[in-house]
Amino acid sequence: MIAIVLGGVGLLVWLYLLLGNGGFWRLTEHDRRFVPKGALVPKGVRVVAVIPARDEADVVAIGLRSLFRQEFSGRLEIVLVDDESSDGTAEVARACAREEGAEDRLTVLQGRPEQGWTGKLAAMDRGFAHVLSSGVSPDFVLFCDADIAFAPGLVERLVAGAAARGTVLSSLMVKLRCESLAERWFVPAFVFFFQMLYPFPRVNDPKSPVAGAAGGVMLVRPAALEEAGGLQQIRGALIDDCALGKLMKKQGPIWLGLTDDAWSLRPYPHLRDIEQMVTRSAYAQLGYSPWRLAGAVLGMGLVYLAPPILAFAAPEPAAYIALTAYLLMAQSYMPSLRFYGRNRLGAFALPAVAACYTWFTLLSAWRHTRGRGGAWKGRYQAP
Repeated sequence: MIAIVLGGVGLLVWLYLLLGNGGFWRLTEHDRRFVPKGALVPKGVRVVAVIPARDEADVVAIGLRSLFRQEFSGRLEIVLVDDESSDGTAEVARACAREEGAEDRLTVLQGRPEQGWTGKLAAMDRGFAHVLSSGVSPDFVLFCDADIAFAPGLVERLVAGAAARGTVLSSLMVKLRCESLAERWFVPAFVFFFQMLYPFPRVNDPKSPVAGAAGGVMLVRPAALEEAGGLQQIRGALIDDCALGKLMKKQGPIWLGLTDDAWSLRPYPHLRDIEQMVTRSAYAQLGYSPWRLAGAVLGMGLVYLAPPILAFAAPEPAAYIALTAYLLMAQSYMPSLRFYGRNRLGAFALPAVAACYTWFTLLSAWRHTRGRGGAWKGRYQAP
């Protein structure tokens, strides 16, 4: 009887996730569908990219070069905020601008930690304040990470879509690296879990309270951000992109989608690198609550681990119920694997991957209790 109940709970959850959670698993929200037919970039539009950077000397030139070479019909300028880098990030950025003949389009500022702010948000705010102080606000501010590279026409497409749709925030989930063994196993699942928590169709629905964003590429209307109270309102957020999405959805429509035309340059060669990426903010996602942590661990066990275990170990009819849940789980994960060019049979290994993510979440909570939460490049930022 217990096996039937456990299998039934898993089956009901997966039926809801496939049918009632915004169709997140279908990957329908993509930047290729963002621009309405016939939409163009408004004449004379000006965009300023604000890039927070901390010890990014190995990748910053690649990202900047991709922005300098954008096929953009408006004006694109860049403000890079060097967040106390120790590897010469600012010098590499200036050298890249000289090589590209774009010194007049790059401004390098020095950032610094601010009490009560996470490092990235403090750097973003420093850049945003500089943009506003110039006298004439741009039409859009593009917040993007220093380790992101852009295809030549992406900014044109993003601005055209935002102008046509009237969005106050338009963000893209960039294509993460999926080359090392660790990346191939864990990166598609990371994107899958993110979309499960923040279903893109619901984020993009003005009537839905669900709000989110992806921090690698976020195009913002500066007037709307000012009206919302600025980045000051989310200054302590570890998951800064989703906090910004929630803030901006109060001001107007937002949009979040996948893209093949912006990709992360940051490698995750080993399991430990994936672990550090997840543990930085996993406990923050649970609001630093031990009760939510316990609920999350229990839920992961019921939803991901129980179906395959019961499918092979429980008697009938519990085994058939659990097997159905397991098959639905695998089916929901296959589009994410296909998006990253992985074999869809890997979907049947999702329970093992989910178990690792559960461990990362527990580890995130443990590190937080020791005052080492929110670790990023030598800083511990979780409250």
